[in-house]
Amino acid sequence: MRKNIVAGNWKMNTTVAEGVALAKEVNSAVAAAKPNCDVIVCVPFTHLVPVAEAIDTAILGLGAENCADHASGAYTGEVSASMVASTGAGYVILGHSERRQYYGETSEILRAKVALALENNLKPIFCIGEVLEQRENGTFFDVVRTQIEEGLFNLEASDFGKIVLAYEPVWAIGTGKTATAEQAQEIHAFIRGVIAGKYGEEVANNTTILYGGSCKPSNAAELFAKPDVDGGLIGGASLKCADFMGIVNAF
Repeated sequence: MRKNIVAGNWKMNTTVAEGVALAKEVNSAVAAAKPNCDVIVCVPFTHLVPVAEAIDTAILGLGAENCADHASGAYTGEVSASMVASTGAGYVILGHSERRQYYGETSEILRAKVALALENNLKPIFCIGEVLEQRENGTFFDVVRTQIEEGLFNLEASDFGKIVLAYEPVWAIGTGKTATAEQAQEIHAFIRGVIAGKYGEEVANNTTILYGGSCKPSNAAELFAKPDVDGGLIGGASLKCADFMGIVNAF
């Protein structure tokens, strides 16, 4: 059975001390709330070890925001999947729209990252989604299908079953715009259909698909009520415990 998940993506925010304090606050809140979903925080590389030591990872999952597309070597400034795994993290965000847009991450690069994450027992949270122009010109279904096919469909079904997908309407990230619950359901159902076409209905029905575009406490319950929306990948609202828990408790 697929899981409901709310994952925070802190992006390039908080110092180590601020991050540890936030993680402790979220860990305590999740422990008290006993929510009807798994809760994860994905933090900057510098925070992984101290946050892992500060939380109970049986209560609050821990992830990185990225990993390298090489296992090791002369790649100054990069952090490998094995390094991420060695911190105690269990998840890694891959293919976020900001990585694709600002750092030129291609499907070829992402296939390598996914393979290395899986080799190191990390669960990828794999991001897909269209920009405003693609939404407006009606090509967004093709864009999302291509991102899934090129980034993930080289995997065997057993490995694909370890992937969490996160649909990001790029036009709704940090803009204040939000896809309606109906728009989110439409594309999430489409994504599940694409997966079913490759791996079959059982794999598709067991795949967690998160919504990742300006999800807030005020709209989370409506989004999560849709049958193919299994939670959220939360940006700005994950930086304040009360806001984040408002989304978690929407389940």
